[in-house]
Amino acid sequence: MLRRILEMAASVVLIALCSPLFLITAFVVWVTDFGPVLYKQNRVGLMGRPFKMLKFRSMSMNSQPLDRPEEVGEGDPLVTPIGSVIRRLKVDELPQLINVLRGEMSWVGPRPTVREQTERYTPFQRRRLEVLPGLTGWPQVNGGAEIPWNVRIILDVWYVEHRSILLDVKILFRTVAVILFGNRPNPKAIEQAMQFVLQHPDASKLEMRETSRSFSVDA
Repeated sequence: MLRRILEMAASVVLIALCSPLFLITAFVVWVTDFGPVLYKQNRVGLMGRPFKMLKFRSMSMNSQPLDRPEEVGEGDPLVTPIGSVIRRLKVDELPQLINVLRGEMSWVGPRPTVREQTERYTPFQRRRLEVLPGLTGWPQVNGGAEIPWNVRIILDVWYVEHRSILLDVKILFRTVAVILFGNRPNPKAIEQAMQFVLQHPDASKLEMRETSRSFSVDA
């Protein structure tokens, strides 16, 4: 309850403070690539419940669906020039403060993903659905897109089992550093996650073997 009250209050304050940035971003997105300023993505939230995640549009309007199972990288041809900037600065995620006010997301937690991915989750991986998805999370401040997807899931499950308000504050401060200076893999957190999955009762032998391979390849 305390976490929820703090997040709602902080979201209201941040929306008010960032309202000029909201307006500027909306105007620039519309002027540089005429079309909707915001778009909604179908994502999976707490305990597998679906919701509409809000973002500033950073991709061109065309016949290809925006809700794609795979992650959209910086070099994706659909990402607009201004879209690459707002994605790098995480400005495209600001509308998700509304999702926080709705109770669909939290400030910190596993990033929400699409149903096509959650349907393939193992029992271990489904642990990441036991908390509200977040604006930022443990994988995002320890390597983000620089580390494999299955490793990010492990970091998310580690967060679920170790979450606290102090850890959330730590992640928020690190998120600011990532926005300012960029991201790179954190070997200490990755090694900690490897030991975690090897000892976790829900992790299958195949999952542990694939995880070990991922860590050795990315070391």
